Amino acid sequence: ILCMVSAVAALDFKYHHTEELEEYLRGVHAAHPSLTHLHSIGRSVEGRDLWVLVLGRFPTHHKIGIPEFKYVANMHGDETVGREILLHLIDFLVTSYGRDPVITRLLNNTRIHIMPTMNPDGFEATKVPDCYYTRGRYNRNGEDLNRNFPDAFENNNASIQPETRAVMDWIKNETFVLSANLHGGALVASYTFDNGNPVTGSLKGYSRSPDDDVFIHLAKTYSSNHASMYKGTGCDNRQTFPEGITNGYSWYQLEGGMQDYNYVWGQCFEITLELSCCKYPPADQLEKFWRDNKVALIEYIKQVHLGVKGQVTDKNGNPIPNAIVEAKGRPHVCPYRTNEQGEYFLLLLPGTYVINATVPGFKSLLKTVEIPDNTGNFSALKQDFSFPEVSDQIRSRAASCPRTPLYHELARASAAVKPAIHILLLMTTLLVIFK
Repeated sequence: ILCMVSAVAALDFKYHHTEELEEYLRGVHAAHPSLTHLHSIGRSVEGRDLWVLVLGRFPTHHKIGIPEFKYVANMHGDETVGREILLHLIDFLVTSYGRDPVITRLLNNTRIHIMPTMNPDGFEATKVPDCYYTRGRYNRNGEDLNRNFPDAFENNNASIQPETRAVMDWIKNETFVLSANLHGGALVASYTFDNGNPVTGSLKGYSRSPDDDVFIHLAKTYSSNHASMYKGTGCDNRQTFPEGITNGYSWYQLEGGMQDYNYVWGQCFEITLELSCCKYPPADQLEKFWRDNKVALIEYIKQVHLGVKGQVTDKNGNPIPNAIVEAKGRPHVCPYRTNEQGEYFLLLLPGTYVINATVPGFKSLLKTVEIPDNTGNFSALKQDFSFPEVSDQIRSRAASCPRTPLYHELARASAAVKPAIHILLLMTTLLVIFK
């Protein structure tokens, strides 16, 4: 343990390969066993563990009322800055706990999951660091992990990779509320949707989600607290991003991205952070990257406390899983539902909203709420719902969200409705004449 503790103290600004990364994470957990939980959510194609370090007052399990947050880095193996700054974020959090009142309150009221590398095989395969593309971008099977998730707009028929499957299961098993995935090759905060169709505004070059205002706020939170991202100058004169943010589809369209999957199927708001113009910069630049991102990383985590949260219970006070809870005017294609503890979390900007709680077969409950900015208090507004007609013998079924991409079906239905009516009228007329 003393060796591992000394390894923690010796964290420096260099690239940590698999063995060193594992040694560091084990050392942190050994030095802070009550504040951290280290586990592997799966293995890569070559059998490397996909390590996650959880930090918080209750690191080993979900606690009612405490939201779940995650950072994921290095899903493209040759995009390396995120991998290292997440190690330094871990170091900063554990050494500040109990000393810095803001970090202490943040960890007492948030469960933070950090995955330094989603693609360890790709990182190890990048033998010669390069600012541009290398084969290490892909996993061992040659698949781009950020094109490998189910897509909400296209039947992309991706062959789901072990790393992707592990993250999908992880999302399914936790109540993640907010997330970011860290990349390199540009300097911008990109937000959902990455794909789109006419229903979401793709004909105008922008793919808008029902929570577009929240996503813009989240992206601006990161860019405005970054040392230079907010300037929007990008990495060359051809590419500029006003205020350092972009809608993913407006930048370039992609299918099977992780941030859209989180939002549609995981009930988790995620943005993509491009942190360096050079994908794999020299190690002597890592300290500056950490300084540039340190404040933004912390301020972004705080946004998990936006909006409203609460529990849905029956007449006996028992939690109701799978109850639908959404803000009116913001329907999701996969309805946002309560977890096993009957909890819901909705990220919403300050303002007045009507929250609709529904247990199928019973009358919906509507409550008007005035949501303040509670991020500084590390707790979203609390609003519970109790169904007096529901007993503990009645439980909602799991969320109805078919594998078929719903946005694709919606677009096809809206485009086909008039021709279908015309054909039906023509067939009816011909039938009458024939008779």
